[in-house]
Amino acid sequence: MQELIRYIACALVDNPDQVQVFVEEEDKTLRVGIKVAEEDMGKVIGKQGRIAKAIRTVAKASAAREGKRSQVDILD
Repeated sequence: MQELIRYIACALVDNPDQVQVFVEEEDKTLRVGIKVAEEDMGKVIGKQGRIAKAIRTVAKASAAREGKRSQVDILD
């Protein structure tokens, strides 16, 4: 899942070399943290959070295939 989220985030931002994706597993929950450059934060969140919601939906579908839950946080 980490590669999938990184691929999506890199496609959205102007500075793909500054994208960092962290994945931690707790019980049956995958916690995903996305860190991007400050000037790219709006591109990852999107208008009214639409892009962030879409990223969360993709992560949820990917985690469901493994029988797990997901939580995606966009870190500053």
